[in-house]
Amino acid sequence: MLFFDFAEFYRTICEFDRLLGLQLTVHEPGHIHYQLTVSEQHLSMPGACHGGVLAAMMDAVLGLTALSKVFPAGKLCQTVEFKINYLRSVTPGTQLEGAGKIEFSGNRLLVTSAEIYDLADRRPVAKGMGTFSLYPLDKKAYLFKFLPQQPDQEQPTTTDPYLAP
Repeated sequence: MLFFDFAEFYRTICEFDRLLGLQLTVHEPGHIHYQLTVSEQHLSMPGACHGGVLAAMMDAVLGLTALSKVFPAGKLCQTVEFKINYLRSVTPGTQLEGAGKIEFSGNRLLVTSAEIYDLADRRPVAKGMGTFSLYPLDKKAYLFKFLPQQPDQEQPTTTDPYLAP
């Protein structure tokens, strides 16, 4: 079981969130929120947020809901598929928030659902669902260098000879 500030760890390794302007808050495993203020860089044409921005945010909300749930148990996840329904257009200056929940958790797959909504009126702008495959953390040994070490904790090792430090 891994105990530390998961949100800070994820901010360290995920460049894409910074590029897009996403702000992550982890409340507890499986319960996260992402926020984004739509700016000019997010537009596909004057006055309209690009659907790809919402899709990227949806993938992040769905994925981090899953990852925050399985990471403390020493697992990672990757997107198998996700679907999004666009419900309303989004204009510049809109403050968005996305929240997800776990729908199903098995040994190999995890399913999440999420909603992105306008913070001003709480009306949804998109809904989505994602499926994620689960695998052991030691498959990504390079992540170990980003994990905070406790004084009495051994450095994790990998069983994969190609990933061993």
